[in-house]
Amino acid sequence: MPRLSEFYGISIYMYFSDHSPPQFHAIYAAYEAIIGIADGSLIRGELPRAAARLVEQWRALHEADFRRNWELAQMPAALSGIAPLQ
Repeated sequence: MPRLSEFYGISIYMYFSDHSPPQFHAIYAAYEAIIGIADGSLIRGELPRAAARLVEQWRALHEADFRRNWELAQMPAALSGIAPLQ
């Protein structure tokens, strides 16, 4: 489970075994959510409201990076890190 980024206590992962739709995992303390790359939709799980807002801001900024990593994960090949939210 490669970690793509970490910011404000939120860790972002992408798993090689994940299936469509393209997604990533956001983990914050005891919370975990699976988020759709294309639209930021919550596929499963939950995050506190403030953490969810930060994840959505960051996802919107890095959608192209996510798509590229999703393609690599399907091969599977090494994934690239993504800059944290500043």
